[in-house]
Amino acid sequence: MTDTRETVDAPATAPEPVARRVRPRPEPRDAFRLPLLTFLLVGCTVAVVLGVYAAEHEPAGYSLDVAGFSSPLYVKAWLTTAAAVLGVVQLLTAGRMHDAGARPWTRTVHRWSGRVAVLLTVPVVVHCVYALGFHSDSTRALVHSAVGCFFYGVFVAKMLALTRPGLPRWVVPVLGGLLFTTLLALWFTSSLWVFTSSGFRF
Repeated sequence: MTDTRETVDAPATAPEPVARRVRPRPEPRDAFRLPLLTFLLVGCTVAVVLGVYAAEHEPAGYSLDVAGFSSPLYVKAWLTTAAAVLGVVQLLTAGRMHDAGARPWTRTVHRWSGRVAVLLTVPVVVHCVYALGFHSDSTRALVHSAVGCFFYGVFVAKMLALTRPGLPRWVVPVLGGLLFTTLLALWFTSSLWVFTSSGFRF
């Protein structure tokens, strides 16, 4: 007995539309130049303002005195020394931050060593700028005063660069290296000079 039922072919399933991938439009190669230039100009402005204020205002002449230290000079010398040591810690941890085998606490140590280092310099720069003013009576004093102002200009530029995505990878390391170099220059022109000329003590 033959089957008289007609075989009805199922309608072919229409292919699902393929979603088109929208590629983000790449930024121009020089898109980072204006933000970077802005950050550098802001940093230069901070350095110049500090220098002009230190040079033009009447020095207050008060002393940065902390219990346990023999004189305000040694307070500044040891605060700067501690900041320089933390700067070395920053330098050593910076190269390990993006290493796959780095310890989880590497980033934390890097960030907090930098923060504490800068905080340690705040009493020093307030005393130098407000109480003493910009000194140019010797080569050492002139270099120290100029580098101190430059240090905070670089610091501001680096902090602004950290908030801007899309900058070339070399920007932050270069600014960080420059910040470390100026911190060492501050130590050589202040703490080392104090320790070698007045003795190594607290």
